[in-house]
Amino acid sequence: MGLLARLQQALFRWHSDGSAPLRLGQRRIFIVPSRPGLFFAVALIVMLIGAINYNLALGHALVFLLAGLGIVGMIHTFRNLHDLVITPGRPEPVFAGETARFPLTLDNERKAPRLALELEAVKGQFVEAAIAGESRITIRVPLPAQQRGWLALPRVRLSTRYPLGLFTAWAYLQPDMRCLVYPAPIIAPLPEPSQAQSGSTRQGEGGQEDFAGFRERLPADPLHHVAWKASARQGGNAPLLIKQFAGGGQSELQLDWAQTDPTLAAETRLGILAGWVLAAEAAGLRYGLCLPGSNQAPAAGDRHRQACLEALALYQP
Repeated sequence: MGLLARLQQALFRWHSDGSAPLRLGQRRIFIVPSRPGLFFAVALIVMLIGAINYNLALGHALVFLLAGLGIVGMIHTFRNLHDLVITPGRPEPVFAGETARFPLTLDNERKAPRLALELEAVKGQFVEAAIAGESRITIRVPLPAQQRGWLALPRVRLSTRYPLGLFTAWAYLQPDMRCLVYPAPIIAPLPEPSQAQSGSTRQGEGGQEDFAGFRERLPADPLHHVAWKASARQGGNAPLLIKQFAGGGQSELQLDWAQTDPTLAAETRLGILAGWVLAAEAAGLRYGLCLPGSNQAPAAGDRHRQACLEALALYQP
């Protein structure tokens, strides 16, 4: 580990596990004059030279008054960050191409509010925040999720120029947070019934004996499943309808890697499988997922959907 890496670890490290609350102490906060602050200092110097040259007592008083105002502003800028408590949360999984949002809870234990706070994880993209006295808020830091897999939160810059804008105070935050990115789903028809396996018989779940009503057609539903007469009675602008049955043998789809086109890129094939998982779950079907080296048994529900999408996100061809 180089000298710069050791220095960054000493200055910006969180805690041992990177998930405990962090209190911004004096060693973590940096402060420098901002660009308006530098212009302010130059103006004071020019005014001081003019007051000395023309022996103006009121000029000296004005210069010292403005300089004292700048120093007070510097103290309040530093205090706007000092003793702020930051607690990392748990980000929700997203699909590739979406924006991951990492929750950070800011806790203000003082009675005075903390205003004009800015968090920046991607250069040029700021999230503004303000915290009332003795309260807390949760800020979700956005980060583009371009590839599937684990997306780690980079170093976040928390800064403020409140109240006068003459100084910039900032602190670096680097909690141990990562977000799971699923493959971008590709809309494609589900495998034909000939590729399905017959499952157990359960009353009221996806059978093919007793008519149970209609539902709106999903993009993955084949056209030959559409109830054309019932759809026509709904009018031209109404969505197409699909018949639902209950009481018969339930179909169990096996979503297999081998069912995708082998000439396509691996990421495209994973996107097709992700689209199948979402379509099968939306249709209320029991489905399994088979990837080279891993297999998800047929089931249904949000937990099973998350397990299948996680397997797709972490799959290594």
